[in-house]
Amino acid sequence: MAVVADTPLDSAAAPSLSPRSNADRFMLRLLRLPLDGPRGTAEGARKAFQTSIMVAAVRCVLMYLVFPFVLPAVGLASGIGPAVGLAVNAVAAVCIVMSMRRFFRSEHPKRWWYAGLGGSVLVLLVVLAVVDVVDLVS
Repeated sequence: MAVVADTPLDSAAAPSLSPRSNADRFMLRLLRLPLDGPRGTAEGARKAFQTSIMVAAVRCVLMYLVFPFVLPAVGLASGIGPAVGLAVNAVAAVCIVMSMRRFFRSEHPKRWWYAGLGGSVLVLLVVLAVVDVVDLVS
């Protein structure tokens, strides 16, 4: 059997040749990624993770410091928290899902760790969204 000269066999090409587990294929389908699509980079996954963390940090500062303490202290509207919270929660959820997509597309070694962390945060965001909706309608 002859080896084709154009076929790279270095370590950089190895991740694209590795077979995916059933769990990885399930997550790719859940995240609406093609099973045979191009692989992403670990750098892209890292940047998406940093964006998710930044959005989460901004959300926490707004929801737990600015809205309950700073705005009422300076006499600004104190009832805007739930409406802004819903918007910020939506942005945070999108960032988390995009990060998960990049982690799984790149077959990052920490993809399952991040799936657990991101999934937990998504559950928390849903609970907080329900609380915000209840605050808005009451």
